[in-house]
Amino acid sequence: MIKNNLKIAWRNLTRNFSTSFINIVGLAMGIATCLLISLYVTDEFSFDRYNEHADRIVRVVFRGTVKGGTINEAHVMPPVASTMKSELPEVEETARLRIGGSPLFVVNNKVFHEEKMAFVDASFFRIFTLPFIKGNLSTAISSPNSAVISESTALKYFGTNDVVGRDLIIKDSPNILKITGVIKDVPKNSHFHFDVFTSLDALEDSRSDSWMTSEYYTYALLSKNASREKLEKNLATLFDKHVATQFIAGFGMSYQEYKKTGNKIGLYLQPLTDIHLYSNFNYDLSAPGDIRYVYIFSAIALFMLLIATINFMNLSTASGFRRCKEVGVRKVLGADKQNLMRQFMLEGVLLTYISLGIALGIVLLALPLFNQISGKEIEIQKLEAFKIIPFLLTFGLVVGLFSSSYPALYLSSFNPLRVLKGKISRSTKGLNLRSGLVVFQFIISVGLIFGTVVVVQQLDYMRHIKLGYNKDNVLIIQSWPLGKNEKTYYNLLMQDSRIKHVSHSSYLPAGESNNNNFFIYPDGNTDQWVKTIRYDIDEEYIPVMGMQLKEGRNFAKTFGNDSLSVIINETAAKDLGWNDHSLGKILTNKDNKSYRVIGVVKDFHFRSLHEQISPLVMVLSDQAGSLILKTQTADMEKLIQKLASLYRSFPTDIPFSYSFLDDRYAQTYQAEVKTGKLLSIFAGLTIFVACLGLFGLAIFTANQRRKEIGIRKVVGATVPDITRMLSTEFVKLVLIAIIVSSPLAWWMMHKWLENFAYRIEMQWWMFVLAGALAVFIALITVSSQAIRAALTKPVDSLRDE
Repeated sequence: MIKNNLKIAWRNLTRNFSTSFINIVGLAMGIATCLLISLYVTDEFSFDRYNEHADRIVRVVFRGTVKGGTINEAHVMPPVASTMKSELPEVEETARLRIGGSPLFVVNNKVFHEEKMAFVDASFFRIFTLPFIKGNLSTAISSPNSAVISESTALKYFGTNDVVGRDLIIKDSPNILKITGVIKDVPKNSHFHFDVFTSLDALEDSRSDSWMTSEYYTYALLSKNASREKLEKNLATLFDKHVATQFIAGFGMSYQEYKKTGNKIGLYLQPLTDIHLYSNFNYDLSAPGDIRYVYIFSAIALFMLLIATINFMNLSTASGFRRCKEVGVRKVLGADKQNLMRQFMLEGVLLTYISLGIALGIVLLALPLFNQISGKEIEIQKLEAFKIIPFLLTFGLVVGLFSSSYPALYLSSFNPLRVLKGKISRSTKGLNLRSGLVVFQFIISVGLIFGTVVVVQQLDYMRHIKLGYNKDNVLIIQSWPLGKNEKTYYNLLMQDSRIKHVSHSSYLPAGESNNNNFFIYPDGNTDQWVKTIRYDIDEEYIPVMGMQLKEGRNFAKTFGNDSLSVIINETAAKDLGWNDHSLGKILTNKDNKSYRVIGVVKDFHFRSLHEQISPLVMVLSDQAGSLILKTQTADMEKLIQKLASLYRSFPTDIPFSYSFLDDRYAQTYQAEVKTGKLLSIFAGLTIFVACLGLFGLAIFTANQRRKEIGIRKVVGATVPDITRMLSTEFVKLVLIAIIVSSPLAWWMMHKWLENFAYRIEMQWWMFVLAGALAVFIALITVSSQAIRAALTKPVDSLRDE
């Protein structure tokens, strides 16, 4: 029986090749999109779950609300880890991590620039699952100058992973690191990525008992039955107890007085598995993901699959009229409804598995491009086949049965007497259902078109918003490797006429930058603490950035006391209560150092447009690290070649490195840009698949109204009249979809825009554009079928009357 059913299914597939092809292509596109997004979502949720005790590991973070902004920091104070372990019984183990800078290692007379080094406690490897290839976990990081390196680093430095006992010499330093272990590379789906781990015992600051400084990423392994909510309450009590004893020395007031002013600070716990998707912390170890985008793309995957299966239903029922006599004959010969349903469902499953095979091919071909757009590194070959194959087989069976269930039920219900006479039921019940399904498809399509328009407009707004500084033609050079020769290099740059200004500073308003909290109070009023951001700059910084002073003056070498002066932004002046009367005012920091305000710079965006501009204080400091150049040349390539040549004329083991400020600004919004690109692609695919469903309904309608069209033509209706009549019905469906979709799309995009402190306002023309595109696409889709039906000779459709 099954063999016979398969034969019939294959014959019908090849006999109705055009309809089968459309069905297969639409379903394959839907499944491929669903699979690609599933890979993306699975990867996003997999972060840090490779750890054996991932569900019991938490990170301690520092949060607070103060005048001038909020505190959201991923690192905390040096003694937090030891204090938690000794005073909180729910904590089984703790470990700290501190970023180790970028040392130069000398191995076999070769110099290697290591950018991924971290200082950690010995307990770090007892909390995180980082398997040792060489060495012993219990003795790793056992002394201040011991180190554990990754396998790839061992191969890069030594050409082998058998390196336990070997030395890593730090250039220009008396310290030598002894390798005590080699671990597998940290997985890509981890929130931290380091290749060299050395002992925190080497840092004197790691033994500090200060609760006024931070920079230590702190993790805790909780006991199996620990309550995180209860632990957070105990942690708050612990924090208040220890901070209170040091607060007055650091801030000039008691901790209780500080909290009475409305400020609130404290330590909180963040589950390890939440770090990637639910973080909004400053100084995080890697760029986080965003759970909202995971939800958006998951919804798109689900809708895409639903649209593809709906199309399958519509096209199957539309093409089923060609088989109505087959159904009648088989029923006359004794076939019951269950046998016919089994036949049609088997055909549906067969088509689904063919579509699934094509979809897998599309995924393999599209994955490199998808990785490029999404920023992922998903590799199919690393997926576990014993899990994937059963999943795909089950997935194909479920989709096949679901998509073929309605066509099987509908086609197997034909009355044999009526269909053998050529009289097919004209009940509008099924037609209304299929029309409703098409409306549903276009609700999703219109919503995606509108969403794409809004995202594109927001990205365009961010590209052209007035930032308060000029990011064009600003070049940043990494100059710290030059050491004592940096000043000479600076002087050489100043001699080039293509360079207008050069500033010493590592503080940038876009991209990675030094960024310090700066707690100040005005005119000795210790109860008016304001949290600001501190920028260390020189006299050329403001001209380089093209910033505008609202009042006062810039730093100048002619004024000998500018080292005790500051320039603040407009927001700081407002929060300090000075507004337009800031010049000459005195600011004091928590170390009781006072500064005089000599200027107010107009507000500029030094953080993402997701955040409001916060108070900023600029302090004069000729620090080394980076050089910021304002250039004026049409041939930037030649200028960079000259700068690189001058750089290489000095002895250094680190190659010339540069970046453009406008590129750094663009990189700040890579997540939004990627989302916009993916949304555009998925919107296009969804519309394409939805149009296949509309095409199927057009075929169905034309078949249903074949005789009506013939009669209309006999009584004088023209081809344009018939085409207009059929097309108008489909346009009505799209208009209904637009009406339903518009408020839903507006609500969703309103929620998305709330993520930006500076954003566009949604305009009426965006809805009009999305709707017009949907109507235009629908007309193009159905017009060919409508014209074909209108051109049919009346004699062919009325022959059996």
